[in-house]
Amino acid sequence: MSLHIEGRIHRFGDEVNTDVILPGRYLTLRTPEELGRHCLEGLDPGFVDRVAPGDIIAAGRNFGCGSSREHAVIALKAVGVAAIVVESAARIFFRNAVNLGLPVLVCPDAARALAAGEPARIDLDRMAISQGARLWPVQPLGAEVRAILTAGGLVPRVRQALGA
Repeated sequence: MSLHIEGRIHRFGDEVNTDVILPGRYLTLRTPEELGRHCLEGLDPGFVDRVAPGDIIAAGRNFGCGSSREHAVIALKAVGVAAIVVESAARIFFRNAVNLGLPVLVCPDAARALAAGEPARIDLDRMAISQGARLWPVQPLGAEVRAILTAGGLVPRVRQALGA
């Protein structure tokens, strides 16, 4: 995983739950591409048409609340979301995202200020988010969380640790 992410911002509010990120009726779909086609359709029907690889979601409080299923993270990654900047995230969503290699960064000031549709940059080496001339420091990630994200997820990290 690149330690630098650049993409356009897509804004969402508070309490975006996993049932909205990927509605339960699609849980029978098997491939990331199929899941991705329905990503956020109930909240923003045009999202999958606008999002591009590398884009970033900025959202409010308790992002990813709801069920513990990892399908929501798989759908977000399938459409190209490279990172999520939030005021706060549900704990289980945060862990699912880390385990699947999707950075979720807690930075309330940036989450509130990032302008929709405008490019932004995340520097995971410096733990900073920038948009234009504005710069926000990000809460540091633990060493193992960084290692998992750098490896691309938990499975690649375990393979790396085992030398496989």
